[in-house]
Amino acid sequence: MSAGPAEGGLPAFDPARLDLADPYPVYRRYREAGPVHAVRPAVVPCGTRGPTTRYVFGYAEVARVLARREFGRTAPGAGSAAPLPPGYAVLRAVVENWLVFLDPPRHTALRSLVAPALAAGPVAALRPAIRRTAGRLVDRLTARESVDLVAEFAAPFPLLVISGVLGVPEERQGWFRERALALQRAGGARVDRTLAGMVEADRAAAELTAYFRRELDARRGPGRDRGDLLSALVRAADEETSLSPEEQTATCVHLLTAGHETTTGLLGKAVLALLGRPELRDELRADPGLLPGAVDEFLRHDPPVQMVTRWALRDTELAGHAIPAGDRMVLVLGAANRDPAYFPDPDRLDVRRDTVRHCAFGLGIHYCAGAGLARAEAEAGLAELLARLPALQPGVRPDVSVRYAPDWVFHGPERLTVTMPSDPEASDPEASDPVPGRR
Repeated sequence: MSAGPAEGGLPAFDPARLDLADPYPVYRRYREAGPVHAVRPAVVPCGTRGPTTRYVFGYAEVARVLARREFGRTAPGAGSAAPLPPGYAVLRAVVENWLVFLDPPRHTALRSLVAPALAAGPVAALRPAIRRTAGRLVDRLTARESVDLVAEFAAPFPLLVISGVLGVPEERQGWFRERALALQRAGGARVDRTLAGMVEADRAAAELTAYFRRELDARRGPGRDRGDLLSALVRAADEETSLSPEEQTATCVHLLTAGHETTTGLLGKAVLALLGRPELRDELRADPGLLPGAVDEFLRHDPPVQMVTRWALRDTELAGHAIPAGDRMVLVLGAANRDPAYFPDPDRLDVRRDTVRHCAFGLGIHYCAGAGLARAEAEAGLAELLARLPALQPGVRPDVSVRYAPDWVFHGPERLTVTMPSDPEASDPEASDPVPGRR
């Protein structure tokens, strides 16, 4: 990409230069200079240019791109929206059938099959089981003095929940986690994508495809419906002939990966926020009824998905910018959720504020189908941690206790070491922010 100046005299925006733990001051500078910043591609030796990338920082502009049909997931003339290099046939076959990378009409048809299992009613019925799952994991932590909360809680918890929804055995959780991480490292907006990682992701895609194909086959035929989401997909395939076997297995893999990585990031960053704000931690522990609003405020304040991509499908306009068809639009959700035009005093974490308009789960037709499940998991997980581990403190070495994954799609700590004093009275009420330099 070109390194020329952007609007307001700022250098061309480059996510690779952001502080993973706290990108918000940089977002603010760009948003204040203008809601849209173009980064033009460099000229290649043959004299041609690729598409211009336009980073969108303002809430109104992000909301418009998410909601309007002038923008879609797939670039005009491209075969797929999946952000993959050439090759890796198995991985491509899986990812290209993920709901998040589809445009209508395929998106509409597939979402209609998945959404009912993740709607408000089924999620409400799952809440007691979700809380029990969180409690079992916290049970394993209560006798520990120090623990990586991501590895021991924030990662396995939503994976166990989505595994239960899909109808796959709990003992597979470690196997699923390894393969889900391999897929994550190959995709998204990672800055450390490697050839070895792509090969590993291709292998993981093959193994998960084979597993889910067997599980789907085991649910076909009279009397083999197990009442889970895999069985629902089998029924849908029987009724909807356009749902191919590849779409069925890819949907299972997508639900497994997207269904837990965002919640892992949400939980990890929520705990980070509470570690640095003991007064808020005490307030939520004293009044658990604040948790639903608090979860949405955590989502607004530091969303687990920082950036998503759309493409201009036709010539259009945005915030005074002429947008030619084929331009790439990177929507900076983390910046939009802190736009002071929509959220007063946006850098302040306020669990009592009205967050109904935040875009952490997207907007429009691609609004996250699993948003209700993610909220239920976060509420249950935080409730158990607050009630039973009241003395959580940052790790003894804050400079190494928190490590962020180098990713802007699945954004959050991949390691979060905390200590749990045996005497709650020994906890430091003036504990400093666990991430040096973080807001």
